[in-house]
Amino acid sequence: MKQTGRFCRLAVVVSAACLLPSSCTPQRERAVECVAPANPGGGWDLTCRAVGRVLGDLRLVPGVVRVTNLPGAGGGIAYARAVARRRGDGAVLFAASPATTLRLAQGQFGRFTEEDVRWIGALAADYGVVAVNARSRFTTLDQVIAAWRTDPTRVVVAGGSAAGGQDHMKMLLLARAAGIDPRTVRYVPFDGGGEAMTALLGNFVQVVSIDVTEVRGLIESGDIRVLAVLAPERLGGRLAEVPTARELGYDVAWLVWRGFYAPPDIDAAAEQNWIAALEAVAASPAWERARAETGLAPFFAAGEPFRALVREQVATFREMSRALGLIP
Repeated sequence: MKQTGRFCRLAVVVSAACLLPSSCTPQRERAVECVAPANPGGGWDLTCRAVGRVLGDLRLVPGVVRVTNLPGAGGGIAYARAVARRRGDGAVLFAASPATTLRLAQGQFGRFTEEDVRWIGALAADYGVVAVNARSRFTTLDQVIAAWRTDPTRVVVAGGSAAGGQDHMKMLLLARAAGIDPRTVRYVPFDGGGEAMTALLGNFVQVVSIDVTEVRGLIESGDIRVLAVLAPERLGGRLAEVPTARELGYDVAWLVWRGFYAPPDIDAAAEQNWIAALEAVAASPAWERARAETGLAPFFAAGEPFRALVREQVATFREMSRALGLIP
């Protein structure tokens, strides 16, 4: 009985008429939407689809969560849409990650800042990886570093973020850790990890900087080779034998939380209902299974603790970007 009541209260977030938590007879309901700020196949797309599926399975929202892909400007188009056109809309979430906070730290979203949206929560963690085509001449990370030292312009690196974004930043930090001028790294940006992987498999680039969840299927199919994981310690499963960058002597780790923000000016009840919905998802066996299927690691933060994490990360990334010469 208690569980039914919880689901009923959480349905308030998508109801225009059911305004009080105690009222469970909404007159109008509309489908929940999750906006992935990149093309299909990347981490933001996966975040929307995996979490949206569990929200629907647990009946925390009415019907099926609709996923909208809105690529552009490293997430900036979606961020601007949230602030300028979806203000007050309590039925939509936007996928986010450190790629979002990094671009905010660099001022890449124009006049918008981290204070312009409502940060809801993060449900899982991902980690960066350095990967190559399975037929690549590179079989170790040290070989990539050696090629960089000889002529960095001959090693083309791709990623699913804009120049200066998360995937680019990982490689800049790796180059710096190897004693190489980060400004010499040749990086090609794509709107999402799916496009970056297509470029790698087509031999248009030699290396990709990407996340574990974005390469899981290609690892299983044997189409790519992961040279290093940017995690504090080795990961499990098919990546158990892959060394960390730190093991290889390069002190770089990059945790990617997978979470959401909502548009500004949503009412307090809608915000709290979204937080409660994510809490319910995080505690569910269905989400544990979904995490295992996608290769995501446990991580949870919501509400004020999550907002504090975002603000701290923006400040940290701003200092890091200045040190690397990405911003003045």
